[in-house]
Amino acid sequence: MTTYDLVLSGGRVIDPETGLDAVRDVGVSGGQVREVSATPLAGVTVVDVRGLVVCPGFIDLHSHSADQAGHRLQALDGVTTVLELEAGSYPVAAAYRQAAAEGRPLNYGFATSWAVARMAVLAGVRPGGDIDDFMANIGRPEWQRPAPAAAVGRIVGMLERDLADGALGIGILVGYAPRIDPSEYLAVAALAARAGLPTYTHARELVELDATTPIDGAEEIVKAAAETGAHMHYCHVNSTSIQHVDRVLGLVERVRAEGARVTTEAYPYGAGMTGVGAAFLAPEILHRRGLTPHSLGLLGAEGRLADEAALREVRRRDPGAAVFVHLLDEHDPAQFAFIERALTFPDAAVATDAVPLLWRSGAADPTAWPLPEGVVSHPRTAGTYGRVLRVLVREKGLLSLAEAVRRCTLVPADVVGVPAMRRKGRVQPGCDADLTVFDPSTVADRATYESTILPSAGFAHVVVGGQFVVRDGELLPESLPGRPVTAL
Repeated sequence: MTTYDLVLSGGRVIDPETGLDAVRDVGVSGGQVREVSATPLAGVTVVDVRGLVVCPGFIDLHSHSADQAGHRLQALDGVTTVLELEAGSYPVAAAYRQAAAEGRPLNYGFATSWAVARMAVLAGVRPGGDIDDFMANIGRPEWQRPAPAAAVGRIVGMLERDLADGALGIGILVGYAPRIDPSEYLAVAALAARAGLPTYTHARELVELDATTPIDGAEEIVKAAAETGAHMHYCHVNSTSIQHVDRVLGLVERVRAEGARVTTEAYPYGAGMTGVGAAFLAPEILHRRGLTPHSLGLLGAEGRLADEAALREVRRRDPGAAVFVHLLDEHDPAQFAFIERALTFPDAAVATDAVPLLWRSGAADPTAWPLPEGVVSHPRTAGTYGRVLRVLVREKGLLSLAEAVRRCTLVPADVVGVPAMRRKGRVQPGCDADLTVFDPSTVADRATYESTILPSAGFAHVVVGGQFVVRDGELLPESLPGRPVTAL
Protein backbone atom coordinates (compact mmCIF):
# COMPACT_ATOMS: atom_id res chain seq x y z
CA MET A 1 0.00 0.00 0.00
CA THR A 2 1.27 3.46 -0.89
CA THR A 3 1.99 5.69 2.08
CA TYR A 4 1.10 9.33 1.43
CA ASP A 5 2.48 12.43 3.13
CA LEU A 6 -1.01 13.33 4.36
CA VAL A 7 -4.34 11.51 4.41
CA LEU A 8 -7.63 13.21 5.16
CA SER A 9 -9.65 10.22 6.31
CA GLY A 10 -13.37 9.55 6.16
CA GLY A 11 -14.66 12.96 5.16
CA ARG A 12 -17.52 13.86 2.83
CA VAL A 13 -15.53 14.68 -0.29
CA ILE A 14 -17.13 17.09 -2.76
CA ASP A 15 -15.50 17.43 -6.18
CA PRO A 16 -17.56 19.92 -8.21
CA GLU A 17 -16.18 18.87 -11.59
CA THR A 18 -16.94 15.14 -11.43
CA GLY A 19 -19.97 15.48 -9.16
CA LEU A 20 -18.41 13.26 -6.50
CA ASP A 21 -20.18 13.72 -3.16
CA ALA A 22 -19.35 10.73 -0.98
CA VAL A 23 -17.27 9.53 1.95
CA ARG A 24 -13.68 9.10 0.80
CA ASP A 25 -10.06 9.20 1.93
CA VAL A 26 -7.87 11.78 0.19
CA GLY A 27 -4.16 11.00 -0.15
CA VAL A 28 -1.72 13.89 -0.62
CA SER A 29 1.99 13.82 -1.49
CA GLY A 30 4.35 16.32 -3.07
CA GLY A 31 1.80 19.11 -2.90
CA GLN A 32 -0.76 17.26 -5.02
CA VAL A 33 -3.79 15.08 -4.50
CA ARG A 34 -2.60 11.58 -5.42
CA GLU A 35 -5.60 9.41 -4.66
CA VAL A 36 -9.27 9.71 -3.72
CA SER A 37 -10.32 6.35 -2.35
CA ALA A 38 -13.43 4.60 -1.04
CA THR A 39 -11.11 2.42 1.07
CA PRO A 40 -8.74 3.58 3.82
CA LEU A 41 -5.37 5.03 2.78
CA ALA A 42 -2.07 5.00 4.67
CA GLY A 43 -0.25 8.21 5.45
CA VAL A 44 2.65 9.62 7.42
CA THR A 45 0.05 11.99 8.85
CA VAL A 46 -3.55 10.78 8.98
CA VAL A 47 -6.24 13.25 10.04
CA ASP A 48 -9.69 11.94 10.94
CA VAL A 49 -12.23 14.22 9.23
CA ARG A 50 -15.34 12.10 9.68
CA GLY A 51 -18.48 14.25 9.68
CA LEU A 52 -16.69 17.09 7.88
CA VAL A 53 -16.76 18.24 4.26
CA VAL A 54 -13.51 17.99 2.29
CA CYS A 55 -13.60 20.18 -0.82
CA PRO A 56 -11.31 22.24 -3.03
CA GLY A 57 -9.94 25.35 -1.34
CA PHE A 58 -11.96 28.46 -2.04
CA ILE A 59 -10.65 30.71 -4.81
CA ASP A 60 -11.25 34.43 -4.29
CA LEU A 61 -11.30 36.26 -7.62
CA HIS A 62 -11.57 39.67 -6.07
CA SER A 63 -9.42 40.47 -3.06
CA HIS A 64 -7.53 43.67 -2.35
CA SER A 65 -6.16 42.25 0.92
CA ALA A 66 -2.86 40.98 -0.42
CA ASP A 67 -0.45 40.93 2.53
CA GLN A 68 0.20 38.15 5.05
CA ALA A 69 -2.33 39.46 7.56
CA GLY A 70 -5.10 39.66 5.00
CA HIS A 71 -4.28 36.19 3.71
CA ARG A 72 -4.41 34.73 7.20
CA LEU A 73 -7.82 36.22 7.87
CA GLN A 74 -9.10 34.82 4.58
CA ALA A 75 -7.56 31.41 5.27
CA LEU A 76 -9.78 31.17 8.35
CA ASP A 77 -12.71 31.62 5.94
CA GLY A 78 -11.65 28.62 3.86
CA VAL A 79 -9.71 30.48 1.14
CA THR A 80 -6.60 28.94 -0.44
CA THR A 81 -6.05 31.24 -3.46
CA VAL A 82 -6.33 35.05 -3.39
CA LEU A 83 -6.40 36.97 -6.67
CA GLU A 84 -6.28 40.74 -7.25
CA LEU A 85 -8.14 40.96 -10.57
CA GLU A 86 -10.59 43.90 -10.52
CA ALA A 87 -8.18 46.68 -9.57
CA GLY A 88 -5.17 44.65 -10.65
CA SER A 89 -1.59 45.76 -10.10
CA TYR A 90 0.86 47.61 -12.32
CA PRO A 91 3.46 46.49 -13.05
CA VAL A 92 2.51 42.92 -12.17
CA ALA A 93 6.14 41.82 -12.06
CA ALA A 94 6.67 44.09 -9.04
CA ALA A 95 3.56 42.74 -7.29
CA TYR A 96 4.67 39.13 -7.81
CA ARG A 97 8.22 39.92 -6.64
CA GLN A 98 7.01 41.53 -3.42
CA ALA A 99 4.68 38.66 -2.55
CA ALA A 100 7.39 36.08 -3.24
CA ALA A 101 9.99 37.95 -1.18
CA GLU A 102 7.70 38.32 1.85
CA GLY A 103 6.02 34.91 1.61
CA ARG A 104 2.28 34.28 1.59
CA PRO A 105 0.07 31.73 3.36
CA LEU A 106 -2.18 31.48 0.29
CA ASN A 107 -1.61 31.26 -3.44
CA TYR A 108 -1.69 34.66 -5.12
CA GLY A 109 -2.03 36.29 -8.52
CA PHE A 110 -2.67 39.60 -10.24
CA ALA A 111 -4.27 41.08 -13.30
CA THR A 112 -2.68 44.16 -14.81
CA SER A 113 -4.29 47.47 -13.87
CA TRP A 114 -5.86 49.69 -16.52
CA ALA A 115 -6.53 52.37 -13.90
CA VAL A 116 -2.92 52.59 -12.70
CA ALA A 117 -1.56 52.51 -16.25
CA ARG A 118 -3.94 55.38 -17.02
CA MET A 119 -2.73 57.26 -13.95
CA ALA A 120 0.85 56.82 -15.13
CA VAL A 121 0.13 58.15 -18.62
CA LEU A 122 -2.27 60.96 -17.76
CA ALA A 123 -1.27 62.00 -14.23
CA GLY A 124 2.45 61.15 -14.09
CA VAL A 125 2.05 58.56 -11.33
CA ARG A 126 5.09 56.30 -10.86
CA PRO A 127 3.54 52.93 -10.02
CA GLY A 128 5.18 50.29 -7.88
CA GLY A 129 2.79 47.35 -8.16
CA ASP A 130 0.78 48.03 -5.00
CA ILE A 131 -2.92 48.81 -4.41
CA ASP A 132 -1.74 52.01 -2.70
CA ASP A 133 -0.83 53.37 -6.14
CA PHE A 134 -4.51 53.42 -7.00
CA MET A 135 -5.89 54.47 -3.62
CA ALA A 136 -3.49 57.39 -3.25
CA ASN A 137 -4.59 58.82 -6.59
CA ILE A 138 -8.21 57.75 -6.68
CA GLY A 139 -9.61 61.28 -6.58
CA ARG A 140 -7.26 62.97 -9.08
CA PRO A 141 -9.23 64.35 -12.02
CA GLU A 142 -6.34 64.10 -14.53
CA TRP A 143 -6.70 60.34 -14.97
CA GLN A 144 -10.51 60.33 -15.02
CA ARG A 145 -10.91 62.43 -18.18
CA PRO A 146 -11.32 61.19 -21.76
CA ALA A 147 -7.89 60.57 -23.29
CA PRO A 148 -6.59 61.40 -26.77
CA ALA A 149 -5.92 58.50 -29.12
CA ALA A 150 -2.14 58.66 -28.62
CA ALA A 151 -2.53 58.34 -24.85
CA VAL A 152 -4.92 55.41 -25.23
CA GLY A 153 -2.31 53.74 -27.43
CA ARG A 154 0.32 54.17 -24.71
CA ILE A 155 -2.03 52.76 -22.06
CA VAL A 156 -2.86 49.72 -24.18
CA GLY A 157 0.85 49.19 -24.86
CA MET A 158 1.64 49.19 -21.15
CA LEU A 159 -1.10 46.65 -20.48
CA GLU A 160 0.13 44.47 -23.32
CA ARG A 161 3.62 44.34 -21.82
CA ASP A 162 2.17 43.37 -18.45
CA LEU A 163 0.19 40.55 -20.05
CA ALA A 164 3.45 39.28 -21.52
CA ASP A 165 4.86 39.24 -17.98
CA GLY A 166 2.19 36.82 -16.79
CA ALA A 167 -0.75 39.00 -15.72
CA LEU A 168 -3.97 36.99 -15.36
CA GLY A 169 -6.01 39.47 -17.39
CA ILE A 170 -6.89 43.16 -17.28
CA GLY A 171 -8.61 44.87 -14.36
CA ILE A 172 -10.75 47.75 -15.61
CA LEU A 173 -12.02 50.17 -12.94
CA VAL A 174 -14.07 52.16 -15.43
CA GLY A 175 -16.57 53.00 -12.70
CA TYR A 176 -13.90 55.26 -11.19
CA ALA A 177 -13.44 57.16 -14.46
CA PRO A 178 -17.03 57.05 -15.71
CA ARG A 179 -16.74 59.77 -18.38
CA ILE A 180 -14.08 58.13 -20.54
CA ASP A 181 -14.90 57.46 -24.17
CA PRO A 182 -16.39 53.96 -24.68
CA SER A 183 -13.96 53.41 -27.54
CA GLU A 184 -11.11 53.18 -25.01
CA TYR A 185 -12.91 50.42 -23.14
CA LEU A 186 -13.39 48.53 -26.40
CA ALA A 187 -9.69 48.92 -27.20
CA VAL A 188 -8.74 47.35 -23.88
CA ALA A 189 -11.26 44.53 -24.39
CA ALA A 190 -9.84 43.90 -27.85
CA LEU A 191 -6.36 43.55 -26.31
CA ALA A 192 -7.71 40.99 -23.85
CA ALA A 193 -9.35 39.08 -26.70
CA ARG A 194 -6.05 38.94 -28.61
CA ALA A 195 -4.28 37.68 -25.49
CA GLY A 196 -6.98 35.11 -24.74
CA LEU A 197 -7.38 36.41 -21.18
CA PRO A 198 -10.36 37.88 -19.32
CA THR A 199 -11.11 41.44 -18.34
CA TYR A 200 -12.43 42.17 -14.84
CA THR A 201 -14.68 45.23 -14.84
CA HIS A 202 -16.06 47.51 -12.16
CA ALA A 203 -18.89 48.83 -14.33
CA ARG A 204 -19.56 52.49 -14.87
CA GLU A 205 -22.97 53.98 -14.02
CA LEU A 206 -26.17 52.31 -15.13
CA VAL A 207 -28.47 54.52 -17.15
CA GLU A 208 -31.04 54.33 -14.33
CA LEU A 209 -28.50 56.04 -12.06
CA ASP A 210 -27.13 58.56 -14.56
CA ALA A 211 -29.09 59.42 -17.70
CA THR A 212 -26.04 61.31 -19.02
CA THR A 213 -23.60 58.39 -18.80
CA PRO A 214 -21.66 57.93 -22.07
CA ILE A 215 -22.93 54.34 -22.14
CA ASP A 216 -24.92 52.17 -19.74
CA GLY A 217 -22.43 50.23 -17.61
CA ALA A 218 -24.03 46.84 -18.18
CA GLU A 219 -24.52 47.45 -21.89
CA GLU A 220 -20.85 48.39 -22.18
CA ILE A 221 -19.66 45.08 -20.77
CA VAL A 222 -21.90 42.87 -22.89
CA LYS A 223 -21.27 44.96 -26.02
CA ALA A 224 -17.52 44.52 -25.60
CA ALA A 225 -17.97 40.76 -25.25
CA ALA A 226 -20.06 40.60 -28.41
CA GLU A 227 -17.93 42.94 -30.53
CA THR A 228 -14.43 41.82 -29.52
CA GLY A 229 -14.96 38.21 -28.48
CA ALA A 230 -13.27 38.90 -25.15
CA HIS A 231 -14.25 37.10 -21.97
CA MET A 232 -15.76 39.92 -19.89
CA HIS A 233 -16.08 39.29 -16.17
CA TYR A 234 -18.62 41.50 -14.37
CA CYS A 235 -17.26 42.27 -10.89
CA HIS A 236 -19.53 42.51 -7.80
CA VAL A 237 -22.68 42.79 -9.88
CA ASN A 238 -24.62 43.18 -6.63
CA SER A 239 -23.01 46.45 -5.57
CA THR A 240 -22.94 48.20 -8.95
CA SER A 241 -26.45 47.12 -9.95
CA ILE A 242 -28.16 47.46 -6.54
CA GLN A 243 -31.94 47.43 -7.10
CA HIS A 244 -31.52 47.15 -10.87
CA VAL A 245 -29.82 43.76 -10.66
CA ASP A 246 -32.67 41.92 -12.38
CA ARG A 247 -32.38 44.07 -15.50
CA VAL A 248 -28.60 43.65 -15.54
CA LEU A 249 -28.69 39.88 -15.04
CA GLY A 250 -31.35 39.57 -17.73
CA LEU A 251 -29.04 41.36 -20.13
CA VAL A 252 -26.15 39.06 -19.24
CA GLU A 253 -28.36 36.03 -19.69
CA ARG A 254 -29.44 37.21 -23.14
CA VAL A 255 -25.94 37.78 -24.51
CA ARG A 256 -24.77 34.47 -23.08
CA ALA A 257 -27.52 32.75 -25.05
CA GLU A 258 -26.14 34.49 -28.15
CA GLY A 259 -22.68 33.04 -27.50
CA ALA A 260 -20.87 35.88 -25.71
CA ARG A 261 -18.65 35.03 -22.70
CA VAL A 262 -19.79 37.16 -19.77
CA THR A 263 -19.33 35.88 -16.22
CA THR A 264 -20.44 37.40 -12.91
CA GLU A 265 -19.57 37.44 -9.23
CA ALA A 266 -21.26 38.70 -6.07
CA TYR A 267 -20.76 38.95 -2.32
CA PRO A 268 -23.40 38.54 0.45
CA TYR A 269 -23.33 42.00 2.04
CA GLY A 270 -25.44 45.13 1.61
CA ALA A 271 -22.58 47.58 2.14
CA GLY A 272 -19.75 48.16 -0.27
CA MET A 273 -16.43 49.79 0.50
CA THR A 274 -14.09 51.96 -1.50
CA GLY A 275 -11.98 55.10 -1.28
CA VAL A 276 -14.08 58.10 -0.28
CA GLY A 277 -12.67 60.05 -3.24
CA ALA A 278 -14.32 57.75 -5.80
CA ALA A 279 -16.09 59.66 -8.59
CA PHE A 280 -19.44 58.05 -7.83
CA LEU A 281 -19.33 59.27 -4.20
CA ALA A 282 -19.30 62.96 -5.15
CA PRO A 283 -21.86 64.67 -2.88
CA GLU A 284 -23.82 66.14 -5.77
CA ILE A 285 -24.61 62.71 -7.28
CA LEU A 286 -25.09 60.51 -4.20
CA HIS A 287 -28.85 60.82 -4.57
CA ARG A 288 -28.74 58.75 -7.77
CA ARG A 289 -28.17 55.67 -5.63
CA GLY A 290 -30.65 56.77 -3.01
CA LEU A 291 -27.77 57.72 -0.70
CA THR A 292 -26.93 60.67 1.51
CA PRO A 293 -23.60 61.50 3.21
CA HIS A 294 -24.99 59.69 6.25
CA SER A 295 -25.03 56.48 4.16
CA LEU A 296 -21.22 56.56 4.30
CA GLY A 297 -19.04 55.60 7.24
CA LEU A 298 -15.27 55.87 7.37
CA LEU A 299 -13.58 52.59 8.24
CA GLY A 300 -12.15 52.80 11.72
CA ALA A 301 -14.10 55.95 12.61
CA GLU A 302 -17.00 56.19 15.00
CA GLY A 303 -20.32 56.51 13.21
CA ARG A 304 -21.24 57.78 9.77
CA LEU A 305 -20.52 61.07 8.07
CA ALA A 306 -22.71 63.81 9.46
CA ASP A 307 -23.43 65.88 6.38
CA GLU A 308 -22.26 67.09 2.97
CA ALA A 309 -19.64 69.37 4.48
CA ALA A 310 -18.03 66.42 6.29
CA LEU A 311 -18.01 64.38 3.08
CA ARG A 312 -16.41 67.18 1.07
CA GLU A 313 -13.76 67.71 3.72
CA VAL A 314 -12.67 64.07 3.91
CA ARG A 315 -12.66 63.79 0.10
CA ARG A 316 -10.34 66.79 0.03
CA ARG A 317 -8.12 65.74 2.93
CA ASP A 318 -7.82 61.97 2.38
CA PRO A 319 -9.49 60.76 -0.84
CA GLY A 320 -8.07 57.25 -0.42
CA ALA A 321 -9.67 56.74 3.01
CA ALA A 322 -11.74 53.54 3.08
CA VAL A 323 -15.45 54.18 3.51
CA PHE A 324 -18.46 51.89 3.99
CA VAL A 325 -21.17 52.56 1.42
CA HIS A 326 -24.48 51.29 2.77
CA LEU A 327 -26.31 50.43 -0.44
CA LEU A 328 -28.91 47.89 0.70
CA ASP A 329 -30.39 47.06 4.10
CA GLU A 330 -29.36 43.48 4.87
CA HIS A 331 -32.13 43.21 7.49
CA ASP A 332 -34.86 44.04 4.95
CA PRO A 333 -35.81 40.77 3.19
CA ALA A 334 -36.95 42.62 0.07
CA GLN A 335 -33.61 44.42 -0.24
CA PHE A 336 -31.49 41.37 0.65
CA ALA A 337 -33.35 39.50 -2.10
CA PHE A 338 -31.46 41.58 -4.69
CA ILE A 339 -28.20 40.23 -3.24
CA GLU A 340 -29.58 36.70 -3.18
CA ARG A 341 -30.50 36.87 -6.85
CA ALA A 342 -27.01 38.05 -7.76
CA LEU A 343 -25.46 35.18 -5.78
CA THR A 344 -27.78 32.49 -7.16
CA PHE A 345 -27.62 33.66 -10.79
CA PRO A 346 -26.45 30.73 -12.97
CA ASP A 347 -22.71 30.17 -12.63
CA ALA A 348 -22.12 33.29 -10.53
CA ALA A 349 -18.89 33.06 -8.54
CA VAL A 350 -18.66 33.98 -4.89
CA ALA A 351 -15.98 36.65 -4.44
CA THR A 352 -15.23 38.84 -1.44
CA ASP A 353 -13.99 42.24 -2.64
CA ALA A 354 -11.86 41.99 0.52
CA VAL A 355 -10.19 45.26 1.47
CA PRO A 356 -6.74 45.95 2.95
CA LEU A 357 -6.63 45.87 6.73
CA LEU A 358 -6.51 49.28 8.41
CA TRP A 359 -4.23 49.66 11.43
CA ARG A 360 -5.86 52.34 13.57
CA SER A 361 -2.87 52.81 15.84
CA GLY A 362 0.82 52.18 15.50
CA ALA A 363 2.73 51.12 12.43
CA ALA A 364 1.17 48.41 10.28
CA ASP A 365 2.76 45.00 10.85
CA PRO A 366 1.27 42.51 8.39
CA THR A 367 3.36 39.71 9.94
CA ALA A 368 1.72 40.06 13.37
CA TRP A 369 -0.64 37.33 14.55
CA PRO A 370 -3.02 37.39 16.29
CA LEU A 371 -4.06 40.71 14.83
CA PRO A 372 -3.78 43.42 17.48
CA GLU A 373 -6.69 45.43 18.78
CA GLY A 374 -7.55 48.30 16.48
CA VAL A 375 -7.10 46.48 13.18
CA VAL A 376 -10.29 46.82 11.12
CA SER A 377 -11.66 45.90 7.71
CA HIS A 378 -14.96 45.24 5.95
CA PRO A 379 -16.56 42.10 7.44
CA ARG A 380 -16.57 40.55 3.96
CA THR A 381 -12.77 40.21 4.26
CA ALA A 382 -13.19 37.76 7.13
CA GLY A 383 -16.62 36.27 6.55
CA THR A 384 -17.82 36.04 2.95
CA TYR A 385 -17.61 32.27 2.51
CA GLY A 386 -18.84 31.46 6.00
CA ARG A 387 -21.82 33.72 5.38
CA VAL A 388 -22.68 32.11 2.04
CA LEU A 389 -22.60 28.65 3.63
CA ARG A 390 -24.60 29.80 6.65
CA VAL A 391 -27.24 31.95 4.97
CA LEU A 392 -27.69 30.65 1.44
CA VAL A 393 -27.18 26.96 2.22
CA ARG A 394 -28.08 26.14 5.80
CA GLU A 395 -30.66 28.82 6.68
CA LYS A 396 -32.40 29.56 3.38
CA GLY A 397 -31.69 26.56 1.20
CA LEU A 398 -31.19 28.75 -1.87
CA LEU A 399 -28.14 26.70 -2.89
CA SER A 400 -27.32 23.08 -2.18
CA LEU A 401 -24.07 22.52 -0.32
CA ALA A 402 -22.45 21.01 -3.41
CA GLU A 403 -23.56 23.94 -5.58
CA ALA A 404 -22.27 26.49 -3.08
CA VAL A 405 -18.91 24.69 -3.04
CA ARG A 406 -18.84 24.79 -6.85
CA ARG A 407 -19.40 28.56 -6.87
CA CYS A 408 -16.53 29.05 -4.41
CA THR A 409 -14.08 26.74 -6.22
CA LEU A 410 -14.58 25.39 -9.74
CA VAL A 411 -16.52 28.39 -11.06
CA PRO A 412 -13.79 30.93 -10.20
CA ALA A 413 -11.08 28.54 -11.41
CA ASP A 414 -12.85 28.34 -14.77
CA VAL A 415 -13.32 32.12 -14.94
CA VAL A 416 -9.57 32.69 -14.69
CA GLY A 417 -8.99 29.83 -17.08
CA VAL A 418 -5.18 29.85 -17.26
CA PRO A 419 -3.39 26.46 -17.21
CA ALA A 420 -2.40 26.77 -13.55
CA MET A 421 -6.06 27.10 -12.54
CA ARG A 422 -6.97 23.79 -14.19
CA ARG A 423 -5.24 22.11 -11.26
CA LYS A 424 -7.32 24.05 -8.72
CA GLY A 425 -11.00 24.00 -7.79
CA ARG A 426 -11.03 20.19 -7.94
CA VAL A 427 -10.33 17.18 -5.69
CA GLN A 428 -8.82 14.75 -8.19
CA PRO A 429 -5.51 12.93 -8.61
CA GLY A 430 -2.96 15.27 -10.17
CA CYS A 431 -4.65 18.45 -8.89
CA ASP A 432 -3.03 20.82 -6.41
CA ALA A 433 -3.59 19.87 -2.80
CA ASP A 434 -5.40 23.11 -1.96
CA LEU A 435 -8.16 21.78 0.30
CA THR A 436 -10.69 23.16 2.74
CA VAL A 437 -12.30 21.05 5.47
CA PHE A 438 -15.34 22.39 7.32
CA ASP A 439 -18.28 21.36 9.48
CA PRO A 440 -21.45 21.98 7.43
CA SER A 441 -23.58 22.17 10.59
CA THR A 442 -21.58 24.95 12.26
CA VAL A 443 -19.74 26.84 9.51
CA ALA A 444 -20.64 30.52 9.76
CA ASP A 445 -19.38 34.06 9.51
CA ARG A 446 -18.76 35.97 12.74
CA ALA A 447 -17.47 39.32 11.47
CA THR A 448 -19.87 42.25 11.71
CA TYR A 449 -19.74 45.95 10.90
CA GLU A 450 -18.87 46.56 14.55
CA SER A 451 -16.38 43.67 14.97
CA THR A 452 -15.00 43.52 11.47
CA ILE A 453 -12.19 40.96 11.72
CA LEU A 454 -13.72 38.13 13.74
CA PRO A 455 -12.69 34.93 11.92
CA SER A 456 -15.36 32.59 10.62
CA ALA A 457 -16.35 29.49 12.58
CA GLY A 458 -16.48 25.87 11.46
CA PHE A 459 -13.39 25.71 9.25
CA ALA A 460 -11.36 22.86 10.73
CA HIS A 461 -8.45 22.60 8.28
CA VAL A 462 -7.12 24.58 5.32
CA VAL A 463 -4.34 22.99 3.26
CA VAL A 464 -2.31 24.89 0.62
CA GLY A 465 0.03 22.93 -1.61
CA GLY A 466 -0.19 20.00 0.78
CA GLN A 467 0.73 22.06 3.87
CA PHE A 468 -1.60 23.04 6.69
CA VAL A 469 -2.26 26.76 7.03
CA VAL A 470 -5.17 26.14 9.40
CA ARG A 471 -5.24 22.98 11.53
CA ASP A 472 -7.92 22.07 14.04
CA GLY A 473 -9.40 25.52 13.59
CA GLU A 474 -6.18 27.32 14.49
CA LEU A 475 -4.07 29.38 12.12
CA LEU A 476 -0.41 28.36 11.81
CA PRO A 477 1.41 31.71 11.50
CA GLU A 478 4.70 30.15 10.40
CA SER A 479 3.08 28.40 7.43
CA LEU A 480 3.74 30.31 4.18
CA PRO A 481 3.20 27.79 1.36
CA GLY A 482 1.47 30.17 -1.05
CA ARG A 483 2.72 30.13 -4.66
CA PRO A 484 2.21 32.52 -7.57
CA VAL A 485 -0.53 31.91 -10.13
CA THR A 486 0.36 33.47 -13.48
CA ALA A 487 -0.78 33.17 -17.08
CA LEU A 488 2.62 31.91 -18.22
